[in-house]
Amino acid sequence: MTLVLRSVRLVGGQDAPVDVVLEDGRIARVVPAGADIAGASAEVLDLDGRWAMPGLADNHAHFTTWAHHLARADVSGTPEPEAAVERVRQGLAAQAPGETLTFVGRGFQDALWTREATARMLDDVAKETGHTDRPIVLYAHDLHTVWLSSAAAARFGAPRAGLVREAAAFAVEKLVDAEAAGSDDAVVAGALQAAAARGVTRVSDMQMADNPLVWASRVPRGLDSVRVIANVYLEHLGIAAARGQRTGDAVPGTDGLVTVGSLKLISDGALNSGTALCHDADRDGGHGHAEYTESELRAILSDAHAKGFAIALHAIGDLAVTRALDAFEATGAGGTIEHAQMVADADLPRFAALGIGAAVHPEHLLDDRDVTDRLWAGRTRRAFAYRALAEAGARLTFGSDAPVAPLDPWLAIAAAVFRTRDDREPWEPSNAVDVQTALAASWTAPGLAEGGAADLVVMDADPLAAGMAAMRQMPVALTVCAGRVTHQAL
Repeated sequence: MTLVLRSVRLVGGQDAPVDVVLEDGRIARVVPAGADIAGASAEVLDLDGRWAMPGLADNHAHFTTWAHHLARADVSGTPEPEAAVERVRQGLAAQAPGETLTFVGRGFQDALWTREATARMLDDVAKETGHTDRPIVLYAHDLHTVWLSSAAAARFGAPRAGLVREAAAFAVEKLVDAEAAGSDDAVVAGALQAAAARGVTRVSDMQMADNPLVWASRVPRGLDSVRVIANVYLEHLGIAAARGQRTGDAVPGTDGLVTVGSLKLISDGALNSGTALCHDADRDGGHGHAEYTESELRAILSDAHAKGFAIALHAIGDLAVTRALDAFEATGAGGTIEHAQMVADADLPRFAALGIGAAVHPEHLLDDRDVTDRLWAGRTRRAFAYRALAEAGARLTFGSDAPVAPLDPWLAIAAAVFRTRDDREPWEPSNAVDVQTALAASWTAPGLAEGGAADLVVMDADPLAAGMAAMRQMPVALTVCAGRVTHQAL
């Protein structure tokens, strides 16, 4: 199949428009606009001088959870737990009593609340709306905490009702997702369509599942509009290795759209939950939560490295980042540090020296600016320090961590560049990056070159000239993945 994109301007290139010829999933030619190159069987799209660039990647998303979250109750932005309960009340009141499927909400930030969130609050609202025995599960903004009614704690085997954090929270979340699995294909199809509409051609899936196996079954069912890097967790590492899989391998039966990713490993907690592992003590004298001892961490990295896997290592606090870099250095393993929300000055050059990427999630800096000011007071200069990382030579890649933030790379790009999304002053603006750096951290390729994969996005505006609001709402006219049009709004 041949597709000709007629009259596009390449972002960052010369202003003169060009024609881009796509053949069999590759970029065959880039020629001056108007050249007579279209064969009789070619499909031609006239793009009227719009701007084209490589397709966008979301380098960290929990895709199935994100897909389900699109239809879940939104309890974000609530100033106190009572306000979140009122949102739950509204959601329950709109549903018929007798429903047994868990009621799920998402997005609260209890670090900003001054009052305690209790199981009784959820139990009472369930009773008052005629849903007495129906479980209620609310996901925190960072996914590291869940708020459970008594019925939910009983159904999912949680250690207690109320607020549950870290490993116990993850266990509940996996069970909630499993309960909703019957609707996976429908919600995933919708989420893929939404991603393509924002120019996304590749997602790195961090879902807590055997992702190579999951996507090997999805693609033949037509869920194939983005490329997927399918990461694995520790519980699936041996299984993937036994299948003969290593990082970078194509997953059979997926037409080259799915590749095996990294071992995703969580080494500390999260900012909002107060469990990020930090050098400096918090207000209660603690330093956060370490999931593994340093020796355990090195042993896991060494084993994964021997099995042929890179490591995507979650480290949010600065002590967690230090220990992560130490483990990479000691084992020779490769990969990325995921989040890197606070980094010690001495660790900035170590990313480049060790060849370890910084996979960061810029929209979080806006979601968490108030929490950061409260919990990391006096250290915010080193938080979400993207310019400092870039200037130290770190390889930046952007993601959303959806559903923590929406799966929309334009939000990440705008957050990294402007450090605000409203009329508030930019937060720690000295760590803003330029637009070119932000785009490069979001592209699936360095540019649109002959021979490259036919993964690209066409916009109605030039992102290099966009302001904050325009960047966040960037109109996407066309998305192409593997030479196939996955979104069109011409």
